[in-house]
Amino acid sequence: MMKYVKILFILPVVFHFAPIQARAEDTIAWEDCVKEAKLNHPDLVSAKEKVNVARAAKEITRSAVLPQVTGNADESTSNGIGVSASGGSGQGVTSLQGGSSSSSAANTRYTYGADIQQLLFDGFKTSYSLSSAQRNIEATRYNYDVISSNIRLRLRTAYAGLLAAQELVKVTGEIEARRKQSLSLVQLRYESGEENKGSVLTSEADLALAVYGVNQAKRSVYLAQRQLIKEMGKRTFLPYAAMGDLNVKETSPDRPDFEKLCETTPLLQQLVEQKEAARFGLKSAKAGFFPQIFLTGGESNSNTNAFPDQNQYSIGTNLTLPIFDGGNTIATVAQAKATLGQTEADERSGRDGVIVTLSNTWTQLQNAIDNVGVQAKVLTAAQERAKIAEAEYSIGLVSYNDWIIIENNLVSAKTSFVNAELSALIGEANWVQAKGGTLDYD
Repeated sequence: MMKYVKILFILPVVFHFAPIQARAEDTIAWEDCVKEAKLNHPDLVSAKEKVNVARAAKEITRSAVLPQVTGNADESTSNGIGVSASGGSGQGVTSLQGGSSSSSAANTRYTYGADIQQLLFDGFKTSYSLSSAQRNIEATRYNYDVISSNIRLRLRTAYAGLLAAQELVKVTGEIEARRKQSLSLVQLRYESGEENKGSVLTSEADLALAVYGVNQAKRSVYLAQRQLIKEMGKRTFLPYAAMGDLNVKETSPDRPDFEKLCETTPLLQQLVEQKEAARFGLKSAKAGFFPQIFLTGGESNSNTNAFPDQNQYSIGTNLTLPIFDGGNTIATVAQAKATLGQTEADERSGRDGVIVTLSNTWTQLQNAIDNVGVQAKVLTAAQERAKIAEAEYSIGLVSYNDWIIIENNLVSAKTSFVNAELSALIGEANWVQAKGGTLDYD
């Protein structure tokens, strides 16, 4: 009686938790993965901050052409202790002064003032530096697109891997069921004396291999989920199930103009902007040989009263001409020339590399698409042959050796078809990445 009570108690618990297990794996669409990656991927956040760094560097350069204002204040006592303070760019200096103690009265003097300096001409050095800084900003923006494109490739590959792993779980389950059915048929013929023990053992081994394939496919799903979570930039693991199929959309059957297509890729555009930044950098370095002209002005007051009542103004120009700086300007120009030569070579190498990559990825995509069509026909033929061979084997028209070869071909065709679809999806992802497709591509 107690055994029945235990069973009745356990059954409700099992049925209570079964729906929870079924809901443990949420589905996710490709578009949702892209949204998550845009928000959370650390590589994308880092690339965005590089753009902000470049913008700040340009503002630092721009400050040279804006007015520079400094203020100062001073208090001194001739026969006691005096305190003076001067400020320039937010800095102050305090000094103590000792005077003669023989004077009968302290003589305190207050000085207030402000100075202004405005750059008028520096050989267009700052102007060239600003142009170079703007080009660097554009280069970091294209770098952001390059990072986004690379993330999309990895994300799409991970998503395709999860789709294929899920499909392989289904396919290996079908193979396992078919191997069980085959084993039952062989055992019946063995028990009736129409088959040998070796055929039974072979069928048992095939079933064990099929069970191993199912377990391997399930473990592959977990690994694919981990990879997808990583490329989405999520901090916590969730066992998502990918939505969709393994069909390729980017077929592109006609060979495109690779030379023209490469000009729009973010990688090449980044290299072009880096070259232009170096070109303006060289002009800025050469401008170091030119004189600098500043407009200067000031206001000051010196009085023995705490509140000044008389102001003094000054205005003028200041010219500085570099004569000898230890070879610093010459070395700076040489460095800028070398940088320009390097970026020009990088651009040429990058263009050649992009053209080859475009050609290679397009070719691989077309080969993979064609292979999917071939494997589909192979699978259809294998299924038809297996259906006929199974019927013939059950009535003794074909031997076990001939039948098992046909069965093995069917198993191989099923997995080969899924792998061909996965290769085509990955080829599509590589083609989109070679064209410069970012996370905003879809």
